[in-house]
Amino acid sequence: MYKRNKYWNKKVIINWIKFDSKKEAKYYQQLKLLERAWNIKDLELQPVFELQPKFSIFWKTERSIKYIADFMYYDNEKNKQIVVDVKSSFTAKNPVYRIKKKLLLYKYPNISFVEYN
Repeated sequence: MYKRNKYWNKKVIINWIKFDSKKEAKYYQQLKLLERAWNIKDLELQPVFELQPKFSIFWKTERSIKYIADFMYYDNEKNKQIVVDVKSSFTAKNPVYRIKKKLLLYKYPNISFVEYN
């Protein structure tokens, strides 16, 4: 039996890169055009941000908390680091995502965060 994706999105492969949704793949193609036009540079897929390091308490080690965005790049016109997360209206309401987004914005105030819906 075929198992549906958790959020009902369809995985797509472009340039040998697997994306979690058609929307994310389309956004990647737009970013590649901007990169070719020298509007952006240093395009990175799935950048990882540590929100809280691992720690030990009462002989138990707790794992670190990480946020994995969809894209990160440097915008040459704005002179800023941009972090992008492509979300559907459904996944943007996920409580864990919302908490991690707030922690990201607090810990990394120098980045510009874009949520693409």
